[in-house]
Amino acid sequence: MTLGTIISQLASGLLKSTAIFALTLLGSLPLGLLVAFGRMSGWAPFRGLARENGGRLRQWLSELKPVQVIVKFYISIMRGTPLMLQLMVVYFGPFYLLGISLGQNYRFYAVIIGFVLNYAAYFAEIYRSGIESMPIGQYEAATVLGYTKAQTFIKIILPQVIKRILPSVTNEVITLVKDTSLAFAISYSEMFTIAKKIASSQATLMPFVVAGVFYYIFNFIVAWIMERCENSLNYFR
Repeated sequence: MTLGTIISQLASGLLKSTAIFALTLLGSLPLGLLVAFGRMSGWAPFRGLARENGGRLRQWLSELKPVQVIVKFYISIMRGTPLMLQLMVVYFGPFYLLGISLGQNYRFYAVIIGFVLNYAAYFAEIYRSGIESMPIGQYEAATVLGYTKAQTFIKIILPQVIKRILPSVTNEVITLVKDTSLAFAISYSEMFTIAKKIASSQATLMPFVVAGVFYYIFNFIVAWIMERCENSLNYFR
């Protein structure tokens, strides 16, 4: 098999890896923010807002306590078990636990669901670290100025949080590029799986070399984009 043939076959797998990468970010970034809110339901500024805004908000926050316990357990499971195992549970679980057969097309959806659930837990902790690093005085000042809770978060807190957490998010995004290879655990033919098949049939390491180059270029592009984003948020330089 020629080098050009290897590259063309791996390029088709790279498209699948890119799809996993893009869809995982699209699902896990917003889901991670929602999980972070559940994780912080007992956080001091939230309790302060409850005292200032009356009984309805206080009651709503008190009802979130079970949610906080569930979210902590979810994050613990996602961070404490291998992603490969989680993919297997998502793919094989419906059949072995519920007796539901979802067909071959479910393989791709299982990959996306597994990746989104896993990375949402990590992004949630990154969001939480950024939000909790904000001084409480900013919330109090926003309340004095007449901002609503939503306006305070969207206009004042969130832009600063994004600036603070972007390096940590960049690390996770780069890790995601490499983790797409774990889709082979449920026999989804992304780039690394194709490289393994070619290497086994041709008894050569060249497919792995080409795949490594592809992963490096992919990561280089991602790192460059994230660096540009970081530089654009350095307002005072």
